[in-house]
Amino acid sequence: MKVLALPMAVTAMLLILAQNTQSVYLQYEGFQVNLDSVKKLDKLLEQLRGFHHQMGDQRDPSILCSDPALPSDLQPVCENSQAVNIFRALRYINQEECELCINMACTGY
Repeated sequence: MKVLALPMAVTAMLLILAQNTQSVYLQYEGFQVNLDSVKKLDKLLEQLRGFHHQMGDQRDPSILCSDPALPSDLQPVCENSQAVNIFRALRYINQEECELCINMACTGY
């Protein structure tokens, strides 16, 4: 009986760990990105201060999209003609209460 208890305990521990490591994803305009990637986007834009200030006027996100620090799940957004608006919306969603999944764009996987 002790032999069965050990695998059951290990399985239970793995399930608990899996639940705690679930990621939150944002879905917007057909793109699905990890919330952590959007947080990295914020930090990246803070580092690119000029782009952060110009984002309202700029229609070409090439500065951001050419940066190797841009998370891979955000890179497909760069190919969209509305990339600046999509990045802006993702940042707005992140600044709202998305962490609590109040926003309908948030889904846990």
